[in-house]
Amino acid sequence: MKQIEWGNGTRVRRVWPGGLGTALVLLGLAGYPLSGAATEFKGDNWTVDISGFVNAYYTTVSCTGATVGGTALASRALGCGGQQNRTTIGNGLLPNALITKFSSQQEGIDVSAQIGIMAHTATSDALSPNSGVDVRQAYFTLGTPDFGTVKLGRDYGIFGANAILTDMTLLGVGAPIQATQRGRVTLGHIGAGYTYLGSYGQIVYTTPGKGGLSFSGGVFSPVNNTGIYDSRSAPQVQAQLSYSGGGLKAWIGAKTQRFYAVAGSAAQPADFTMSAGEIGASYTLGHFSVLGNVQSGRGIGILTDGDQGDVKGTNYLLQGTYAATGKLKLGLSGGVSRNQDNRVSTARFKSNSNVTAGAYYALTRSVTLDLELSQTRSKDFAGNTARMNGVAIGGILFF
Repeated sequence: MKQIEWGNGTRVRRVWPGGLGTALVLLGLAGYPLSGAATEFKGDNWTVDISGFVNAYYTTVSCTGATVGGTALASRALGCGGQQNRTTIGNGLLPNALITKFSSQQEGIDVSAQIGIMAHTATSDALSPNSGVDVRQAYFTLGTPDFGTVKLGRDYGIFGANAILTDMTLLGVGAPIQATQRGRVTLGHIGAGYTYLGSYGQIVYTTPGKGGLSFSGGVFSPVNNTGIYDSRSAPQVQAQLSYSGGGLKAWIGAKTQRFYAVAGSAAQPADFTMSAGEIGASYTLGHFSVLGNVQSGRGIGILTDGDQGDVKGTNYLLQGTYAATGKLKLGLSGGVSRNQDNRVSTARFKSNSNVTAGAYYALTRSVTLDLELSQTRSKDFAGNTARMNGVAIGGILFF
């Protein structure tokens, strides 16, 4: 760490982060604020942190099997982008990001704000401008050590945060779905182990977290399923109770929202209430770490809230990692996202599953190189199965 004081009294500090812990810090997911950065400026009672990450992966996939309708990630249409085989050099589960945090203490209140600007790497051709900007975070917080913290603005959701935060493919690719990697990111275990945690306008309260226990809960801007379901005056509600201590982290969470069928749509008159729960835990002992997470509920969706309509779904994620050396981590993770209801409206889609084996090597304190082998399978209720095999190699830089 190096600190430089400028002539006007402003100080600049350099911090070199690395590893999975840094990824969690940089993401600031689900109310976990940034606590470190690459560059820190201080002046006029404000601290400004600037940090970010850049990544790229060579992915190649091959799709076989029958046609499976619905949100079938292993199908040729989604998994291989309409081809039998496909190659892309693009982002993994994380985009590229530039993150700025502002913090101060004023009249006994800790005041902070964070803006995260993300961008993707791959496009479908060599002429299109790479101008897709993704602002997932733009919020501020107010808090004290005794009261806790209130967050207002746009940020990641609470429900599902621990699953994706602890997923080893956060630093890699996971399911290398070509339909999403070109122009955005891969999916990790999204849609094949857990539903995406999403980005929402929100007002969330988090307790101080004494004794290892912490509670977060709040109201979120409700989401629509364009052309099929709409939201009205009631917000979405999410909450989570978690415990952390001695290598163990455990959590239980829930979310709910009312969806209203759009007049004249295929869903009419099926209004429904999304109601989903989650329970999970991770444990680290020496060089070994394990993770288990289950999500279930009506309207939970495959990729995001309510995207399957009034269908009951269940997501399972199980993972084990081993730190072979101080630099090399090996891991195996598997996930399944399953519809419980056989519906014509979802093309009788049943499930996606993904198994990923990965090796993650810390080349430097800022650079991690990855190699992943994966297989994704999709099924429908008629017994049709599609399979996608994938290979991904590349790396991620934190600054």
